[in-house]
Amino acid sequence: MIPRACLVALALALAAPALAHDYTAGAIQIDHPWARATPRGASVGAGYVKLTNTGASPDRLVGATAEVAGRVEIHEMGTDNGIMKMRPVTEGVELKPGATVEFKPSSYHLMMLDLKQQLQQGQRVKATLSFEKAGPVDVEFSVEGIGGAASSGGMKMKEPAHTH
Repeated sequence: MIPRACLVALALALAAPALAHDYTAGAIQIDHPWARATPRGASVGAGYVKLTNTGASPDRLVGATAEVAGRVEIHEMGTDNGIMKMRPVTEGVELKPGATVEFKPSSYHLMMLDLKQQLQQGQRVKATLSFEKAGPVDVEFSVEGIGGAASSGGMKMKEPAHTH
């Protein structure tokens, strides 16, 4: 008979690769892409990810696509005179050598526009991130709770409604 502790360790070892979904594009490490679930009928969603440049030269996230969205834009939220504002980041996001940039609620995020379907918790969404030097890399966004933050933590905040 196999001891219970061994069975638990085996189950955790087998589950870990299924839960982890990290990617590499050249010198860029892409950590845990995730998106919030959306309410039925929503036309926009938001994607988040942590990007680390392990290389010696800068790179830049210049765009993204997602199979569930008509288009994806890089956006940034920030406070201007005490008012939260969101703006598209058309020049992309620079990734300096050795630096980490985290796309998270109330900060940089990937705005998925013209959604073709509802994003449902537990689903995986195929997407492509495009870097200036590292090029395109296919990833999957793990869809998490509608009001939740990433498993690794972060602020819980609803995105403002968009009209594009």
